[in-house]
Amino acid sequence: MTHYLADVADAWQESWDRQQEAFLPDREHRIAAMLDAVAAVAPEGRPALLDLAGGTGTIALRALDRFPHARVTVVDQDPVLLTLAEAALGDRARIVAADLSRPSWTDALPHRDYDAVLTATALHWLTPDRLAVLYGELHGVLRAGGLFANADHMPDEGLPGLTKRLLEAADARREARYATGAALSWRDWWARVAADPRLAALYAERSKIYPTAHGSAEWTPPAGWHLAALRTAGFTETGLLWRGAADATVAAVA
Repeated sequence: MTHYLADVADAWQESWDRQQEAFLPDREHRIAAMLDAVAAVAPEGRPALLDLAGGTGTIALRALDRFPHARVTVVDQDPVLLTLAEAALGDRARIVAADLSRPSWTDALPHRDYDAVLTATALHWLTPDRLAVLYGELHGVLRAGGLFANADHMPDEGLPGLTKRLLEAADARREARYATGAALSWRDWWARVAADPRLAALYAERSKIYPTAHGSAEWTPPAGWHLAALRTAGFTETGLLWRGAADATVAAVA
């Protein structure tokens, strides 16, 4: 059956990508680095992959472009983003609604032997205690030797002054893009969603789940915190897979 948003699925994905790239100009680089690591742990090219807090399915779509025979699951709680993911991915992926702030989220997974769990710019909305526990839960859904990678805001604690200047320059570039209409801001993108008759009901549902902008305070510790938490969670190898300015991708092997 054709999804009711099939005719605009690509346009919404492009709109989301442009909005996100205003924050993350090197967004594609970090995803490519994660997919290179997936290829290393699943060289047969048929990985079982979990796109964690996957939103519109950004990682899933790129993974399927690279690994057409991948077995992909997308997990998120946002009804708007999950619907856009469903429209874009169709029957190529399992779409799962689950709340990562609750340990029961793993009950919704179709299986627990993933080759890789990938996530990008999402887990910083969890509290430190919850994120540390989540890392242990992720260890439990990966096969032995499986990969976890988290790309997020992870400033280098050894470069505070330089990081501040890099962030100021990035802020200026982003504001220039907003001013010229080259990209929508986060607020403006969601205003477009709310105004779309086919998404308005989902947006209202989303507003009940997230009564404030994101539902919790943003928390962005340095990469070292993540690496220590992953080791405590039982991962055998941990390290940096990618870095760009104040962002990094940590990787861990189960």
